[in-house]
Amino acid sequence: MSGGRDDAGPGARIAPRPAVGAKRLRNYLKTVNMELTTIARACGKQDVHHLEKEDLVALTVEAAAMAGVPLAGTSWIPGQAGHSA
Repeated sequence: MSGGRDDAGPGARIAPRPAVGAKRLRNYLKTVNMELTTIARACGKQDVHHLEKEDLVALTVEAAAMAGVPLAGTSWIPGQAGHSA
């Protein structure tokens, strides 16, 4: 008994199901939109389009250095001269 699995072998491909993929993509985009709206409101903005680069901060030194934004709670941008912790 296969237990609900296709016995075509380990390299068998699963048939694409566009309706399922479309539903998952819709759910993902809806969730991203809700999270971005929450972030905008946490920054005191009424709309996502009012967010600016100055609203961005990083939670780790590495992320701050890669993104070129300040470390949260400071004005320090790692790797840039003229900024201090």
